[in-house]
Amino acid sequence: MLAGSDTATTVTVRPGERYKNDKSLNHMKKISLIILVIAASFLSGFVFKSIMSKQNIQITKMKKVTGIGGVFFKCKDPKKITAWYQKHLGLNTNPYGATFEWYEGADSTKKAQTQWTPFSETTTYFEPSSKDFMINYRVENLEALVEELKNNGVTIVDSIETYDYGKFIHILDEEGNKIQLWEPTD
Repeated sequence: MLAGSDTATTVTVRPGERYKNDKSLNHMKKISLIILVIAASFLSGFVFKSIMSKQNIQITKMKKVTGIGGVFFKCKDPKKITAWYQKHLGLNTNPYGATFEWYEGADSTKKAQTQWTPFSETTTYFEPSSKDFMINYRVENLEALVEELKNNGVTIVDSIETYDYGKFIHILDEEGNKIQLWEPTD
């Protein structure tokens, strides 16, 4: 059955289903194509942003310092100064100084530690720095970080050493301060 009008011709295929003439179909196809392109652009942008965010997170993790691993300083008599800090400030000392335990997150059960250690004033452990202190930074992914530091021209003092409690390396900052980087063993 054909029904005519000045603006559109419709053909009834079954009761309730109508199709418009070719001009209307072309118009609908164009609108559908535009909607499809917009949706595809939106999704592509979302995917791109997700990929870039993941890459940025990986780069951030590679360079991330997670905390202070230790504070080391020179003194005339390390045993005497350790005893002084124990007596007057209540540090729970050990043969290496004192270890401060803490948790990595508010609700975390993952225990971490920061080491406090006095060294003899004649130690050469801080060389080539002439400073009387050295800071140890806790890091993630030490090997990747060292490669990145080398690529950026940072002075690497020694090579990575591995112990049962983690990996270590020493670098120099731009003023010649020796820094120890530590990737703890979990």
